[in-house]
Amino acid sequence: MSDARHRGDGTRAVHAGVPAAEQGEPFLPGPTFAAPFHSVGDPHAVPYSYGREHNPTWTHFEAALGDLEGGRATVFPSGMAAATAVLLPKLRPGDVLVAPNDCYMSVRTIAEGHLRERGVEVRLVPTDTDAVLGAIEGAALVWLESPSNPGLDIVDLPRVIERSHAAGAKVAVDNTLATPFGQRPLELGADFSMSSDSKYISGHSDLLLGHVATTDDELGDQLVDWRTHTGSIPGPFETWLAHRSLATLDVRLERESANALAIAEFLSGRGDVSDVRYPGLPGDPTHEVARRQMTRFGTVLSFVLDGADRAEAFIEGCELVAGATSFGGVHTSAERRARWGRDAVAPGFIRLSAGCEDADDLIADIAATLDRL
Repeated sequence: MSDARHRGDGTRAVHAGVPAAEQGEPFLPGPTFAAPFHSVGDPHAVPYSYGREHNPTWTHFEAALGDLEGGRATVFPSGMAAATAVLLPKLRPGDVLVAPNDCYMSVRTIAEGHLRERGVEVRLVPTDTDAVLGAIEGAALVWLESPSNPGLDIVDLPRVIERSHAAGAKVAVDNTLATPFGQRPLELGADFSMSSDSKYISGHSDLLLGHVATTDDELGDQLVDWRTHTGSIPGPFETWLAHRSLATLDVRLERESANALAIAEFLSGRGDVSDVRYPGLPGDPTHEVARRQMTRFGTVLSFVLDGADRAEAFIEGCELVAGATSFGGVHTSAERRARWGRDAVAPGFIRLSAGCEDADDLIADIAATLDRL
């Protein structure tokens, strides 16, 4: 049998974390619902004893995620639960956190609120390689989001990671937008690769989950301890559903990424649309850096329409584009990001996540809606 590490993404997605075949058993064992497990004597002599500490369904899914990430994964009940499992235990009063000023809004809320209040120095900088490098001196943790959400900016991860380590900092990468099939931060040297699995990993807009992966066993043990003692645990059914959905990650990304590029190319040719951004679009300011460190460019693009009213009317007018605040699902969705008041974007800025519909149908729907406007 060939080395699983050298198999294609589609093969790995289908087989990751699936136990060896056993006569009469399903391919993927169903979810295990249990608080206590039968356990007498030494609790370390049995694989499972109490449901807040471990669960067989987590074990299978974490093995799958670890395979895709190239490390050891710990699953959490949401992306923010995963993010805070890195941010809160690793930072103490007097430590310095460097993070993007355009990263996910809840991460900024934790940084600017809870962490600053407990005495952590927070340096928020743009998602720009030179800006990050200029801020890392004395940092304990460098938090990166590349591509950023929603601006789709990219940093040179190998360069920033190397310089951060030289300065004595750990590096965490929010890899939600890229997925492990777009880039693998651990292979680029990061200490943590974090993802909101509510997006691409589960891929159907019906689950909340997250995970953190690392190649450092000590850091992995700390993540598990944090989850156990804070009770930040995922439900077995949600975990099983995500593992089941993981099998189609490769084919979903292939279709969705092709749709995203087609839509970006179409929008770039319209005079009533400005500032079209997509890392896979030649001419995008991030394109060359993205090509060096990403194997896929994702499904999210952004563009600007003339004003908030026009942007809202566009989203409401599309038949195939759902108005929603998430991304990475099989349904194409979009939202006017300025409505939240937390992102430095134009009033008519739209983030669109391409789904699995036919590209011709999506473009026809978008074109007809823009024409009506």
